[in-house]
Amino acid sequence: MQKLTVRFFERPTVEVARSLLGKILVHDSEAGVAAGRIVETEAYLFHDDPACHAARGKTNRNAAMFGPPGTAYVYLVYGLHYCFNVVTGKAGEGEAVLVRSLEPLSGLDLMAFRRGNPKTRLLASGPGRLCQALGIGKSQNGADLSAGSLFLAGDGYPEAEIITTGRIGITVAAGLPLRFYMAGNAYVSRK
Repeated sequence: MQKLTVRFFERPTVEVARSLLGKILVHDSEAGVAAGRIVETEAYLFHDDPACHAARGKTNRNAAMFGPPGTAYVYLVYGLHYCFNVVTGKAGEGEAVLVRSLEPLSGLDLMAFRRGNPKTRLLASGPGRLCQALGIGKSQNGADLSAGSLFLAGDGYPEAEIITTGRIGITVAAGLPLRFYMAGNAYVSRK
């Protein structure tokens, strides 16, 4: 399994959002290794996208989003759940891809423990569940995803049909066709 390099993330955000489908997200924490195949993403763009955290400029909360491509942007939503994003495009632009769902591959017992023993389909289906299952939190915000214990990798998984829809879980700019998921995959958060 080969780690994705910064070059993978330096491309246009929508292109990266689609290309991340089928890739592996791995977190090698003190508790053990947990990993899953990315099956659902959403792109967030700096220009003409009011739902993007960077749309109103750089703040302490979204600073990682302006970092170099291949940086983790992790934030807390509703004061309850962390969401994991991958910074894309050019440094300073403030664009990222939200990883919405994973198909669990490795560390299933650890994921189930972290999530309270739910069914395998629900271990990492949705951005909050995904972060909880993989043990991703505030300490991973700003991490370099090409070097370290939290990383993305490719394993030669064959391309699948990609469905494009509007984003979900938001009210502003929800209709933009910036959500992508693998057709027929049971681990997608919502069809």
